Amino acid sequence: MSDFSYSIPGLLFPAISLLMLAYTNRFFGLASLVRQLVDRHKKQPDSHIRAQINNLRIRIALIQYSQAMGVLSLLMCTSSMFALFITRQNEARVMFGCAMFFMVVSLILALREIHLSVRALNVEIDDILDSE
Repeated sequence: MSDFSYSIPGLLFPAISLLMLAYTNRFFGLASLVRQLVDRHKKQPDSHIRAQINNLRIRIALIQYSQAMGVLSLLMCTSSMFALFITRQNEARVMFGCAMFFMVVSLILALREIHLSVRALNVEIDDILDSE
């Protein structure tokens, strides 16, 4: 990678933006679900609902960390472009490497959150199938 130009870190900008939008939408969906489950639990306490709320707490934390890593990735990507602007090629490369690292961590956290989501759905499905 002898010629490190603006276009290289610029490639991450659309990906980061789309991921941040997806994380935000997921967060709002989970927040709404938590509010509904808390209201149901207050009206009629249920250990099943409490377990779901605990699962959602973990998933919301994972989304929060995914968002934080995405923001760090965007910050490093922007810093990389600034380093290119002031003709600091080596620093730009290091910052771009950090941006990619933070993006990978963000994606791994998102993958873990999806895994927990599927587990929660399977609990719901099993509950319905067991009651038949």
